Amino acid sequence: MEVVRFGVGHRRPEGPAGTRGLSGQVIHTDGRGLVSELAFGRNARLEPHSNPNTTWFVVIEGGGWIAVADERSRVAAGEAVLWPADVLHAAWTEHSEMRAIVVEFTGPDDAAARGILDGEALAVLDAGQLMPRTAGTPPGRGEGELAAHERRRGDTTREGEPY
Repeated sequence: MEVVRFGVGHRRPEGPAGTRGLSGQVIHTDGRGLVSELAFGRNARLEPHSNPNTTWFVVIEGGGWIAVADERSRVAAGEAVLWPADVLHAAWTEHSEMRAIVVEFTGPDDAAARGILDGEALAVLDAGQLMPRTAGTPPGRGEGELAAHERRRGDTTREGEPY
């Protein structure tokens, strides 16, 4: 088992030239890609830059702003933004802080090579193989059920949240 520590006390200043109020920590890197944590302070800025890798910016705490090419949008915890390869992107905060996990994939997107076509649903065959569903046929009814969940004495969580 390998445990990697990240977060407060493990971060270092990160980002391209002009970046301010940002620190981060690489969690994992190898030939397939990189996973890191970024922490934005108030009024922090990750300057516009491009990257040869397709990247997901997954906000896990707080919120701020994201730019991809000419588009700008607010983001908050629980949202993920795709930064396509070789496209200018940036992130910043104003009056709040933000933490994100960044996942970079090296090499070209291989979705087409795996047989996954944009816009087509997949059905799972009895043999366990994935095949595109025939157009116009509804998906089959799934089998199974939710596992029983016991409420323990003293649980004070909100509805819809894990216990």
